Amino acid sequence: MLCSLICLASLKTPAQQVISPYVLRIGEKITYTVSFERFPNVAYAEIGTYSRGRLGNQDAVELRGKFKTIDFFGAAFYSVDESRTVFIDPVTGMPLYVSSINNLNGLPRETITNYLGAPSQGFDLLSLIYKIRQTGGSGSASLFENGRLYGVTTQPFGTERAKTEAGEFDSTIVTVQSDYLTERGIKDMRIDLSNDENRVPVIVRIKTEKGELRLSAATVQLAIPEAEPLPLATATPIPTPMPKVIATPLPYVENQPLAAELAFDLGESLEYRLSVAGRPIGNFVIQAAERKQVDGRDSLLLHAIATQSAPGNRAFVVGDTIFAQVNPDTLAPRRAEIRSNGSLSSYNQSIQFDPGTGAITMNAGRVDAPIGTHTLLSLLYAIRSFNLKPSKDLRNPVNDTRVAVFWENQPYIFTLRPSEPDSITVQGQKTSAQMISITTGSNPAIDQLNMRIWLGTDGRRLPLRFAIGQYDAELVSDTIVAPR
Repeated sequence: MLCSLICLASLKTPAQQVISPYVLRIGEKITYTVSFERFPNVAYAEIGTYSRGRLGNQDAVELRGKFKTIDFFGAAFYSVDESRTVFIDPVTGMPLYVSSINNLNGLPRETITNYLGAPSQGFDLLSLIYKIRQTGGSGSASLFENGRLYGVTTQPFGTERAKTEAGEFDSTIVTVQSDYLTERGIKDMRIDLSNDENRVPVIVRIKTEKGELRLSAATVQLAIPEAEPLPLATATPIPTPMPKVIATPLPYVENQPLAAELAFDLGESLEYRLSVAGRPIGNFVIQAAERKQVDGRDSLLLHAIATQSAPGNRAFVVGDTIFAQVNPDTLAPRRAEIRSNGSLSSYNQSIQFDPGTGAITMNAGRVDAPIGTHTLLSLLYAIRSFNLKPSKDLRNPVNDTRVAVFWENQPYIFTLRPSEPDSITVQGQKTSAQMISITTGSNPAIDQLNMRIWLGTDGRRLPLRFAIGQYDAELVSDTIVAPR
């Protein structure tokens, strides 16, 4: 299995879907100063959570945002003057009603999109910010802007002490990748989320061909909102309904289908043959086994187990197991465990991940880590939904993806470098695959393993092959096993 292989190879080398309260703090308002390269104060930006009430027959939260460039900057580089009001579903975070006002041409031009009749296909830009805060910057989502649907992938990749006019914050750096950004000439986008329970986006860096735009929090306010009814989405009067008895919440349903943004289905079972220098030594299976409530939270069980072991195999024995309980939407782990009965039993451990602080507790103690830090097993599934397009200039690999990964007893930042798709042979047949190389740049023992993974180029992005040190694993079967 993947973790067992890495542990053995290392010995041979030198040395919940409900939006959390912190996202929807009614009365919260964040303002930003905006700089561009050496030019300060080139624009103004703000976001806020203004009210909560009824929009038609829907419970709704009102978000507002504004971005306006100053005249000289707009004339020379970019010109933006837009304000946006979005009413979102407080349970899913999806937009119910979007009003966008563009003031660039003198007379305000308003664009309204009403989702009360038909659900939105994705988040808009403003509601997406709050989705990223809710997930701690780890996961994927759909963005619907200008009549088009885009995939968006976010990943924590490090921590820093962010200094702004609003104060100093311990923060997690989150990378944002999407074709929406690429089409607009944005090479790189990173958001610093504060590590407290509010996960305030305190710094936003947007790198373009012309330079870097930087938004820095100037004020973070929490005012008591005035009691004010929300406007109706249409002018049609809505009759006052007769009082109804509050319905009992629906019971939790086990093994619901996974989000469409994920590249795999519940029950997917992948079997691999493991070889050393071309000599098969055993088989193992990884599986998205089941989706159930664990400790009162909706959880997806990712499972890996050794199913065959050839004579003389020291890497694992039949029955060796690794599992991870993860958030079904973001795949961020909550608990993981390694159970080996062979020569790798010294690596056995139970691991707990705190989704609020990022702290990781294991047999050896407790360490701090970025929120959303992956295990190797959860990364194997998450990587299939990443935006892994190779950079056009290999000397400037702007499309490298950085992911926080827990290794043995501490987190490291793994750099995933995508290559151009190529043809490989799997089980005697040619197939198109993209090689992703994995390095840390900080741990020579890990980097000497020369970790690589080949992903299929279709929508499922199947992991077709792994190479870790002297070990190679190749996919031999792909089935769906009904969840238990």
